[in-house]
Amino acid sequence: MTGRNGFTGRYVAAELEAAGYDVVGLSDRPEPSGSESVAVNLLDREAVAKAVAEIKPEVVLHLAAISFVAHGDVDEIYRVNVVGTRNLLDALAQLAKKPRIVVLASSANVYGNAEVEPITEETPPAPANDYAVSKLAMEYMARLWADRLPIVITRPFNYTGVGQSEQFLIPKIVSHFRRGARTIELGNTDVIRDFSDVRDVAKAYGSIVLALPLGGTLNICSGMGHSLADILKMMAEIAGYRIEVQVNQAFVRNNDVARLVGFNGRLRAVTGFLPTKPMRETLAWMYTGQ
Repeated sequence: MTGRNGFTGRYVAAELEAAGYDVVGLSDRPEPSGSESVAVNLLDREAVAKAVAEIKPEVVLHLAAISFVAHGDVDEIYRVNVVGTRNLLDALAQLAKKPRIVVLASSANVYGNAEVEPITEETPPAPANDYAVSKLAMEYMARLWADRLPIVITRPFNYTGVGQSEQFLIPKIVSHFRRGARTIELGNTDVIRDFSDVRDVAKAYGSIVLALPLGGTLNICSGMGHSLADILKMMAEIAGYRIEVQVNQAFVRNNDVARLVGFNGRLRAVTGFLPTKPMRETLAWMYTGQ
């Protein structure tokens, strides 16, 4: 697994370990204490090839990526998300015994401002920022290995939970309420997103690994849309007070996607997975830490 020590990776690793898998991480950052890992930078093609040859993975989950849409270094977004993935696929294709499944995490951001709802895997991509373009480019690039590797593309919609960086909106909002702040600076609170709980997302990845689907693309989503105004209202009920929102124009992106709500019917059909945690429960977990 790549990205094991990231926000998502920690939950997915725990899910797979509970299912009986030995999870080995590829990472260029320190791994959690007690976890099995190999130090390697995905941009170092030879090092990736050597590490993959030594590990000989039966199952691969590629979660490592620049995942923040507003990440300041555009070049790094493309290097990590496209070139890093290419290096990994190239290394896996050289194995004498290929993995049973290679799961590549793309993003629902590739859909952009879709004109249909809910968004299915057949909805035409319309990426509206460099992050989304890099993920779609990764998907197209991965097709070059489709005849040699059992690749499954996932397109997770927005998700959150305990441990996510406060550079993301939901943890930022929850943190303000936990501190008792009376004001918060946000951008457009009318944008609507399909938010999932990271614990549900981890279970979705676990279900995909167990089901071993034969290729294809799978949305990972709740199927429910919430605006930031909805989130603020739920948090006010949880915390017992309302917070004043101050619109900061620096946080308003001209190319922001207005609405992003998905359909998870294919994931259900392939794996039987159903999300179980509503947004209010997720927010309460993040607010109380339990």
